[in-house]
Amino acid sequence: MPFLIILFFLLFIFPWLFLPLILFFLLIIILLPYGFTIYSLFTLIKVPKTIYEIATKKIVRKNHALEHATVNVIEEKYGERDDISGFAKEDGFIIRGNLDPQELYDAAHEGLARLKRGEYDLAIHPRCGTSILVGNFIFALLFLVLLIVTHTFSIWNVFFAFLLSAFLGKIGGEWVQRYFTTDPHVEDMEIVGIDYDVPMFDSYRMFFVSPLGYHIKTDMYRKAKVIDIN
Repeated sequence: MPFLIILFFLLFIFPWLFLPLILFFLLIIILLPYGFTIYSLFTLIKVPKTIYEIATKKIVRKNHALEHATVNVIEEKYGERDDISGFAKEDGFIIRGNLDPQELYDAAHEGLARLKRGEYDLAIHPRCGTSILVGNFIFALLFLVLLIVTHTFSIWNVFFAFLLSAFLGKIGGEWVQRYFTTDPHVEDMEIVGIDYDVPMFDSYRMFFVSPLGYHIKTDMYRKAKVIDIN
């Protein structure tokens, strides 16, 4: 409502803005269906590719599980922390947020120990990016199906696809986490250190593109084989 009042006020003072604004809104209405369609097609290709790349890297899946376990341990102690984010790498995982490094390091060790004891549910986290990817994929799929079936773009189609994807994305996201993007079997892993994740500076935009965080470094080891020479 305040937006409409400001708009009418501007049109009253600057009546010459009326025609450009009408053309602008008409352009948006015309291009909106194409925008949603292009986005949906891109998502149907991009999401499976991203999940496949994670699923085929076992060490990344293990670090992903340990990243979730670390965050879950922290949230068990301090409650839900929306300011924490992270992602897994081949040599460990990054955690960003307002955290004490020693508490984070201790939480990572506790998470690793509990995963080794069989608490595999710690490897799943409801706010994981996997769930967002799956939700986007479901939205794109539903939108395109409705577009093909109804032969028309409708805001109700968008609303229905969004509503259903919000519900199914959580369920599907946790399932994909469990079987494709995490591996809680970390018996052959150890934590070898913690370091600052130095933010990258984008000189073109003149700001830091990533907030300060920490890099929990991990490594894999192999138990020595005992050879019986008797």
